[in-house]
Amino acid sequence: MSYLFSCFLFYSFVGFLLEVGFSRFIRGKRHDRKCFFLFPLCPVYGFGAVAILALPAYIIDRPGLLILFGAVTATLVEYVTALFYEFGLGVKFWDYSDLSGNINGRVCLLFTVFWGLLACLLVYGLHPLLRPMLASIHPLVVSLLFVLVSLDAMYSMILLHLKGRDSLRWYAKFQKAT
Repeated sequence: MSYLFSCFLFYSFVGFLLEVGFSRFIRGKRHDRKCFFLFPLCPVYGFGAVAILALPAYIIDRPGLLILFGAVTATLVEYVTALFYEFGLGVKFWDYSDLSGNINGRVCLLFTVFWGLLACLLVYGLHPLLRPMLASIHPLVVSLLFVLVSLDAMYSMILLHLKGRDSLRWYAKFQKAT
């Protein structure tokens, strides 16, 4: 279990970096994309990566099937996560309404294709390199991180529900001063 949580944390952080990089590339400026009060994490990526890594070997061993099932798996995770944010916490972190092939603005065909390609990059490129490191993290460290991230997640959910997305940008007042 500690290995799965290590994977979740690492890929949630990588997802945060992807979101910030994508936003900077598309919009030309830094755009805050975190979903936690303290930790720079986008949990949809962590859940998506763990779900893709849990696909059966029959699928993982065949690139064509991995693209297809990886895309569907990540898109399903993205849709369910969007539902949780919208109906559980009353916030929206993304909206694909302006893109064709979207379903209620929560997922869209273009990003489904990206998720399929990223599934291959994850399974055949990144994860084989990182598996030994992620598996070697001491269980006590993982347990401590689990407690800290869980506390941050609970506090973040309360803030999101009560005050909205901007409540996670506590550091913005310091950025304006500099």
